[in-house]
Amino acid sequence: MRVKPFLLFAVCVLLFIILGLIHLSQGQASTGLLSFWMEVWDNEQEPNFLLYSRMPRFLIGCLVGAALAVAGMLLQTMTRNPLASASTLGIHAGAFFFVVLFSIFFPSIKGAFPFLVTMLGGIIAALIVSFLVGRALDPIRIALTGLIVTMLFSSFTSALQLLYENEVSGLFLWGAGTLLQLDWSGVQFALPWVLFTLLFAFIIGHRFDALLLGEDVAVGLGQNVMISKLIGWGIAIILAAVSVTVVGPIGFVGIMAPHIVRLMGFRKHRSMLIGNIVVGAGLLICADIFVRMISSMSELPVGAMTAIIGAPWLVYLALKISRKTRTAGGALEGKVRIKHVKRFYLLISLAVLGLVGFSLSFGGTSFTSLLELPRELMYNTFVWDFRLPRVVVSFGIGMMMAASGLMMQTVLRNPLADASVLGVTSGASVVAMLVLIVFPQAPFVLIPIGALIGALITMGIVLFISARSGYQPMILLLMGVAVSAVGSAIIQILLVRANLHASQALTWLAGSTYGTSWSDLVIVMITSLLLFPVILYMANTFEILSLSDELSIGLGVKTSKMRMFMIILAVMLSSISVSVVGAIGFIGLLAPHIARQLVGPKLLQLLPLTIVIGGILLISADFLGRVVLAPKEIPAGIIVSLIGAPYLLYLLKKTNKIKAS
Repeated sequence: MRVKPFLLFAVCVLLFIILGLIHLSQGQASTGLLSFWMEVWDNEQEPNFLLYSRMPRFLIGCLVGAALAVAGMLLQTMTRNPLASASTLGIHAGAFFFVVLFSIFFPSIKGAFPFLVTMLGGIIAALIVSFLVGRALDPIRIALTGLIVTMLFSSFTSALQLLYENEVSGLFLWGAGTLLQLDWSGVQFALPWVLFTLLFAFIIGHRFDALLLGEDVAVGLGQNVMISKLIGWGIAIILAAVSVTVVGPIGFVGIMAPHIVRLMGFRKHRSMLIGNIVVGAGLLICADIFVRMISSMSELPVGAMTAIIGAPWLVYLALKISRKTRTAGGALEGKVRIKHVKRFYLLISLAVLGLVGFSLSFGGTSFTSLLELPRELMYNTFVWDFRLPRVVVSFGIGMMMAASGLMMQTVLRNPLADASVLGVTSGASVVAMLVLIVFPQAPFVLIPIGALIGALITMGIVLFISARSGYQPMILLLMGVAVSAVGSAIIQILLVRANLHASQALTWLAGSTYGTSWSDLVIVMITSLLLFPVILYMANTFEILSLSDELSIGLGVKTSKMRMFMIILAVMLSSISVSVVGAIGFIGLLAPHIARQLVGPKLLQLLPLTIVIGGILLISADFLGRVVLAPKEIPAGIIVSLIGAPYLLYLLKKTNKIKAS
């Protein structure tokens, strides 16, 4: 019997007790740790206050933390993937989407069977991830597939929340994960489900030990691998569904806790289960303590804090895995499919004019005749002041995002590179929102400046961390996902602290062209006139960077300086776009790939078509968002995400195959 694991476990138990005492002493009327417990000891009324006011929150945190940790442990065993958890495999996002869906369209079913609704969403998300991954066991590929499925479900959820704001009022904070409990009902619901599920997992824990040795060994030991995996998935989904039902989706606990337990030296599932119960509960209680320290007077989402704490852990694990993997692949090379270039660009121009005309003619509920459009532009101030700048800004922002994505893909030789995927958009949004909240009366020009600073800092962090893996496409993408998680968490905290309305918050997070004006158009025009000529002038040099460093240096290009210059140009375009329309993503990913499949990889031919396609994508998304459910609007960022997330899944299946070294 090894002594070290049990000594470390005893230390964890002691830390958990200390964290519990601190957590119970916190509150709006908190007098401090020692003073609170002295009052509990001396005052006969304090125990009742403790029992009915603070104990429910503490116990629900313990139950959910334990449930998420054990679910993560089992999912990591079932998939043989150290990055697996209910959040990274899309289970949380699927469960939350079904909660929102049933709250809107089937409220009676959701009210009567909340657990069944969340579990159904979790099962469907798990099945989708399993179908897309197939028999592949590459840890990073599985994690990325789950994260992209999460993005897809999140886009659906955001659209429903914006379109049916009254029906889902109150779900914004809960959707970010909160331990807020007004009574014992949450604990009463979760306690039997979590306890009996954990007890069942402990009883059959020995079945999962054989899976760690490999499926062939497990079969040789007489184990039915399929049944064991189904049981493990079932337990994990039940625990995750219970957690989402009572506190909303909380991520990263299921990644961190199992690894901490393994680092302590536990290897058998029964001992790991006990360790995960204590460590998982302690991690979530610790995160809630930090949240309440930041804001004792207003409720902040604990899910945001677990993301801030857990994202660096995800980075560490990804880098650790990257040492054992080798990534093959580079930028996609398309074939020249267009024979009559002039005729093709004529068709593209007509398509742009048609889209602009239809967008300008739609007034929110009905279309204006295209023949009457010139008169409307001349005499209708609403069309001139609101509709025209919105359409032109949409096209210009789409062009800027597309150019940014193309340059990032070229300079990083990574077909998955894009400002939104690499976390640049999220970092720009954080600083831009800080400027809006901290300096509400500041000049408007400070917003794009702040967005640029945030984007440059974020890009620097992603590149610095990814350098250790040689900028492997999968690792670079996972770094962006981790940085985006931190950025989104900070934005959620800022939104709640600033007391912004939920619809305002969701619109900003989703990205929308609503409310753009002539001043925004001035920013877009100045940026385009300054940067696009530079990009065109340097196109031949930039194209050389897509080759190997040896060839680039041999052709006389200073690779390090030019690469940094190109990244700065790309970040400037994306950050200014974020400052104008919010966090719209995927344009920079989609447009270059579509253009590359039409005109091939040569940058001089690729760049003009890429920026035009980017403009078409965003103006089309904005138009569809206004028309589909008129007079309600779907933010353009959601429409683009619904297209971009499936396309990213397609690219993951076609490119960057990871092979174990």
